Amino acid sequence: MNSINDRVKKLRKLMAERDLEAYIVLTSDPHQSEYIADHFKTREFISGFTGSSGFVCVTKDKAILWTDGRYFIQANYELQDSEFKLYKLGVEGFPSLIEFLKEEVPARSKIGLDGENVSYSLYRDLIEKLDDRLFMTEEDLIDKIWEDRPSLPSEKVFYHDIKYTGINPKDRINKVREEMKNKGADYYLVTALDEIAYILCLRGNDIDYNPVFLSYVLIDKEKAYLYIDQTKVDDEIRSILNDNGVCVKAYDEIFKDLEQLSGKELLIFDPSTANEKIISKTNQVRRLKETSIIKKFKAIKNETEIENQKNAYIKDGVALVKFLNWIETGVKTGTINEWIASEKLLEFRKQGSDFIEPSFETISAYGSNAAMPHYAPSKFKHSKLTTGNFYLVDSGGQYLDGTTDITRTISLGKLTETMKKHYTLTLKSHIGLASAVWKKGQTGYFLDAFARAPLYKYMIDFNHGTGHGVGYFLNVHEGPQNISYRYSPVAIEPGMVTSIEPGIYIEGSHGIRIENIALCVEKGKNEFGEFLEFEMLSYVPLDTRPVITEMLTDEELDWLNDYNKTTYEKLSPYLTGNDLKYLEESTKKLER
Repeated sequence: MNSINDRVKKLRKLMAERDLEAYIVLTSDPHQSEYIADHFKTREFISGFTGSSGFVCVTKDKAILWTDGRYFIQANYELQDSEFKLYKLGVEGFPSLIEFLKEEVPARSKIGLDGENVSYSLYRDLIEKLDDRLFMTEEDLIDKIWEDRPSLPSEKVFYHDIKYTGINPKDRINKVREEMKNKGADYYLVTALDEIAYILCLRGNDIDYNPVFLSYVLIDKEKAYLYIDQTKVDDEIRSILNDNGVCVKAYDEIFKDLEQLSGKELLIFDPSTANEKIISKTNQVRRLKETSIIKKFKAIKNETEIENQKNAYIKDGVALVKFLNWIETGVKTGTINEWIASEKLLEFRKQGSDFIEPSFETISAYGSNAAMPHYAPSKFKHSKLTTGNFYLVDSGGQYLDGTTDITRTISLGKLTETMKKHYTLTLKSHIGLASAVWKKGQTGYFLDAFARAPLYKYMIDFNHGTGHGVGYFLNVHEGPQNISYRYSPVAIEPGMVTSIEPGIYIEGSHGIRIENIALCVEKGKNEFGEFLEFEMLSYVPLDTRPVITEMLTDEELDWLNDYNKTTYEKLSPYLTGNDLKYLEESTKKLER
């Protein structure tokens, strides 16, 4: 029997024993992390879908997966041998989860989900919109059928030195206390793992690609409490935390401590990252639901972080140049495939100082595979790099002095005119946003138009956001800012580090994406107000061979040549031999 269908059958048996009409499985952990430890990959286990975003609902006779446009192609492929059907998020004709449940689950029936892995805000939304259904949140049913479930991670945490952070934990915690005082709060509950790592200047190894650790933090007016598996904290870390007013307690003690809070006291928490189970322990206390103030602190990098981040991108650029030179040389031999290429890139990154690990799974995609924005090869499933199409590589590194993320699309051999046109349009889209100037206070929703306008003229679009915040030796995706066609009230402010990554994807043919990371800086101030712009952080040659120069304005061509010239100036001191020759050749001025 198909293993996925067998798992669904076992789940339905448990559902029937509990009189459940439906069971929801999210892509989540108790901290609502984007990337999750293997132990929490319950949605992948039950559905077989390996993408990083999506959720499923199983009823007595249906099994549905919802995911977004980044994964439509991948999901169709991975679900084809199971009974799961794909419902496309945001696409007309596909019901939402709420609509599906209203149709499939009779009134006064029971719906199950794991209360520890659903955010407070999502749970409240479900019970408000499905108020005539009952929700059972006490059990994780997937755990009962996952016989060889990976154990919880147990790696040690380590201190992120002040030479990298520019500040100590006590000062960061006191910034939170200042906000607590302004709100009249007695306690602040921190549930997002990257925010905990940030305020404590600690890093861990509990989740691949993200240097975070499973924990909670509770801050009061005098002390802060770190709830964590105490085997992860050695004497040195415990001493550092103690010196900064932080007491270490067992991970599960958070539930007991929250239950003991006084009814007169005020607790602040973020409903998007706090899970339903933990907030259910605070019913006796006054509560204030707010988007985390730590998100904003973390997003605006200080001078130490910015200078270190620039250094990390130089190291990363050097690794990428060596890699791209290796690709250009090796593809002629016919021996390179996507998996070998991704492993080779990791090898080059490891040569850089302070490199820890990749910042996400490398997207190494040739030809039609690049049309899947989040495609990733494996040792056993990959395509060969040949000629006549694009090779797209989207990758990043975690360094002690920064987190990197960059995408380059390079031409291998002769391309069609359509391919060249799409590459040039993607480049125009990238330049449109990278060179933008805007008035202070504008959001990523406003800035998104700078990138999409050149594509809209040709009735072309891409089905993902244009940019995301980037952490500092933390998560490669961070908020609160983003650049997207979906509305966001968050302004892009000086000190924020954000990606710029438009693309064009043609299913069955090719995919193109060009990504740089940019720092928001002040442009100037006059009688019309304050204006902002982007300063590039990432420098790797942009391939000019597919460019149709007639499609570029003079300003766009100047931007491209200036970027490649600056790339040469920044990276050439660290390269020699054939790598330096490759850099020289790939940054030559492009003429009409």
